[in-house]
Amino acid sequence: MKLRRAELQTQIEAQEEEKNNLQREIEKMSHKLTRLNDSLAKRVAVRNEYDRTIADTETAYMKILESSQLLLNMIKREATNLVKASMDKQQFRQ
Repeated sequence: MKLRRAELQTQIEAQEEEKNNLQREIEKMSHKLTRLNDSLAKRVAVRNEYDRTIADTETAYMKILESSQLLLNMIKREATNLVKASMDKQQFRQ
C-alpha cells in the first residue's frame, strides 16, 4: 500500500507541476492577448479616422470638380457671347 501511495503521490506532484506550468502559460498568453487587443483597437481607430478623412477629402474634391465645371461652362458661355457681340459690332459697322 505504501508503494502505491508513493506512486500516486509522484503522479499528483507531476500533475500539479504541469497544472502550474499551464497556468503560467495561460497568464502569459492572457497578457499577450490583452496587449494585442489594445494594439488592435488603436489601429482600428486610426484606420477609421483615415476612412473619415478620405471620405471628407473625396467629397471636397467632388465639390471642387463640380464648381470647376460650372465655372468652365460659364466662361465658355461668356466667351461665346463676347465673340457674338464682337461679330455683331463688325457687321453693324459695315
